[in-house]
Amino acid sequence: MSADVTNALGRRKAAVARVYLTAGTGVITINKRELNNYFPDANLQYIVKQPLNTLGVAESYDIKANLNGGGIKGQAEALRLAIARALVKINAEDKPALRAEGFMTRDSRVVERKKPGQPKARKRFQFSKR
Repeated sequence: MSADVTNALGRRKAAVARVYLTAGTGVITINKRELNNYFPDANLQYIVKQPLNTLGVAESYDIKANLNGGGIKGQAEALRLAIARALVKINAEDKPALRAEGFMTRDSRVVERKKPGQPKARKRFQFSKR
């Protein structure tokens, strides 16, 4: 890859997004598919584009992303974090604007593990007195 490529990593729940930003015309490719093909839901497309729209640079960069793990919502939010981190690598002065919108914070909430002797993480089997 050429020297003008900026890469970043974003995670959310079990989803991992690796992003490669280059100067371009605003094309977003995820796992070799178009954005509106990978995320047909308009809300998820909006989530992915939020950092770009906040800075007003949606048409300035081409984004190539590798996504794996998790569900579609977690993947979209992981991609949003990765894009925000890549934009900050390019221009550090954008960080306060992205932080104010909450795009620089890694959402660390993950599913709690199942405990032995219980049906789920916190649910207990029904108690029988007799």
